[in-house]
Amino acid sequence: MALSGHIIAAVEVNSPAARAGISAGDTLLAVNGEAVVDLIDYLALTAVRRIELRVQSGGQESAVTLSKREGEPLGLSFEQALMSARRLCANKCVFCFVDQNPDNARETLRVKDDDWRESLMMGNYVTLTNVSNAEFARILKRRVQPLFLSVHAYDADLRARLLGNARNNALWQRLLALNEAGLRFHAQIVLCPGLNDGEALTKTLSELDKLPALQSAAVVPVGLTAHRKGLYELTPFDETSARDALRRVEAMPKGRFFAADELYLLANEPLPEYAAYGDFPQIENGVGMLRLFEDEFVSSIEATGAKPRAAIITGVAAAPFLSELVGRVPAFEGVNVVPVKNSFFGGHVNVAGLVTGSDIAAAFKERMPLDGRVLLPDSMLKDGGIFLDDMPLTALRETLGVNIETVPVRGDALWETLIC
Repeated sequence: MALSGHIIAAVEVNSPAARAGISAGDTLLAVNGEAVVDLIDYLALTAVRRIELRVQSGGQESAVTLSKREGEPLGLSFEQALMSARRLCANKCVFCFVDQNPDNARETLRVKDDDWRESLMMGNYVTLTNVSNAEFARILKRRVQPLFLSVHAYDADLRARLLGNARNNALWQRLLALNEAGLRFHAQIVLCPGLNDGEALTKTLSELDKLPALQSAAVVPVGLTAHRKGLYELTPFDETSARDALRRVEAMPKGRFFAADELYLLANEPLPEYAAYGDFPQIENGVGMLRLFEDEFVSSIEATGAKPRAAIITGVAAAPFLSELVGRVPAFEGVNVVPVKNSFFGGHVNVAGLVTGSDIAAAFKERMPLDGRVLLPDSMLKDGGIFLDDMPLTALRETLGVNIETVPVRGDALWETLIC
């Protein structure tokens, strides 16, 4: 939306804005004399106690002055959630997962977002390559923190090669600026064997370690599907390369640098202890997820007379871990963990969250008729009960002829579901 104004979609009842006489349909032009670019500006400018709004109503402009508690919401909502268009990715990353979707993947899986506002609000990782110097100055001015930044490599030329984009790629200067301003950030490195691993990884981690503003950094193995025709040729991780990556991450100071669970599984190495993950700052990157799940499950174990019969659906990667965990409970001898091979994405995709309905149906075809309950993690479902291949959960239930239950991805939730 242009800086000329933002149309107000709704005004919360009894809010400061409502008491000041502002109505839905009015247009917000400025706050305390400053034009409002987007939601970040709006939240920053309206956090103070005394506010002057420039508002257009019925074709007439007027100034509205109001007082409220510091930090109290003004009570306005707008036609666009971000108060401006969502910013899309300007890169052509050699490892982009969106480019590896099968032809029949839903359209929402083809959207490449790279919006630093969503990084702040939802923890999305962004590259900043679509952020101008003026826009980055606004990030510093509004003291935006913490951002979640896709670093990938210290060397600018290597990073440009990984991103397929050299524009606005002076990331390290921006990290130094964030650090100097005392603005916290988290980092991720998508690791591609033969590109940014080895000594390049060690250099990247070492340079990040020099920045006190860094809160955490995750090293995540590249995800490769079977749909890479015409794309950059990448090498999948094997046990040797995964172990080398772990060695380099574990050489860094504990508490800030983490390797994804998948790297430990690929390397056939034991996971770190629970305490090593601190407050689990990189859980959304698959860092510490298995150890947290184990702790939740084990903490819930108690004497039970229940002897459930159930099939737990999961991905190939987590199946051995989950089988061992369930096997600790003698009463759960009738509980089977069913690893589902991912044929929809293919390649080396083996995580539970990307398993589809059609793959589950194929995996259970030879197991019919089913005996007992069927459970699956709710992370497999998006948009109100639909798998990534657009199969609704209801359709899978009809196909298998069982009432499949979804379970939150928490160890205590699995325990409670099994014994109830």
